[in-house]
Amino acid sequence: MKRKPVFFACLMLAASLSAQQGNVTSGNPVFPGWYADPEGIVFDDTYWIYPTVSMLHGEDTLTYRKEARRKTRAINPDYNQQTHLDAFSSKDLVHWTKHPSVLSIENVKWVEYAMWAPSIIRANGKYYLFFGGNDIQSDNEYGGIGVAVADRPEGPFKDALGKPLISKFVNGAQPIDQFVFRDDDGQYYMYYGGWRHCNVVRLKDDLLSLKPFDNGEYYREVTPENYVEGPFMMKRNGKYYFMWSEGGWGGPDYSVAYAIADSPTGPFKRIGKILQQDEQVATGAGHHSVIQIPGKDEYYIVYHRRPLGCTHSGERQVCIDKLEFDEQGYIKPVKITFEGVAPVPLGGKR
Repeated sequence: MKRKPVFFACLMLAASLSAQQGNVTSGNPVFPGWYADPEGIVFDDTYWIYPTVSMLHGEDTLTYRKEARRKTRAINPDYNQQTHLDAFSSKDLVHWTKHPSVLSIENVKWVEYAMWAPSIIRANGKYYLFFGGNDIQSDNEYGGIGVAVADRPEGPFKDALGKPLISKFVNGAQPIDQFVFRDDDGQYYMYYGGWRHCNVVRLKDDLLSLKPFDNGEYYREVTPENYVEGPFMMKRNGKYYFMWSEGGWGGPDYSVAYAIADSPTGPFKRIGKILQQDEQVATGAGHHSVIQIPGKDEYYIVYHRRPLGCTHSGERQVCIDKLEFDEQGYIKPVKITFEGVAPVPLGGKR
């Protein structure tokens, strides 16, 4: 009998651990398949997660790569399969419905591969999905951060600009891993950056163009200590909580750290790690987002991690656990679990 690939065995093991929870809790992972970089958000009475499709080289997976536009640079073969984004919806954080290919390179002509790390926000009566494309390594390559728009959270999303919104390296930041944040005054900020550098830009109300800061600059570097990638911003009790991923994304040391500031542009002084591996549960826990229950001081961290025994860089799964604060407002270290979270229904529009 032909031996099953190791990555398939890892996937089956993790799926069985989730199934053992019997849906009393969500179980971790919260849905099957290899996914990473999850963006969690609430729209009306529904939770949504938009992850990167974390493909494995050699899987029998439909790809949309256009051979005529293939680059000459040697790339990770896994990236050739990362040509679409799926979404997942839930009414209670426990039962999830898959919405396949809400965006693909068929609707973004300038992207060939490496469609990564979606960030979504609702504005102007529409849904704006930001994404990275082509994993550019220099300003001589074409790609970067794009934005697609749809009338519904499940799409279909279509490219809004016909080109990247940000296509160059600025302050050393690779244009990937974008996160869009709306402050209480209505101003939109986008944090982004790989290669250990992070920039923040302001977006105009149309979310399709950049708006300068008061001093006329468009890009402001806000890189904190140990930053690698995956920025995320949230606001609680008037304070700005800036979070990011540290370590190597393909290794067990991947983790999340944070800072607290009085301004959305910092300065951000690193406080410490809040999410990392547990050698009894999983490794490589990182690149997260946070869901706040509307109207409540209740939070859940959505992140990816690698099952024990799995070592392929693409073997990543989406999980959810509680995120809590102490009396001083600091984030408590997250305990990653197999159980996940209990049902949290949402009632009516919020």
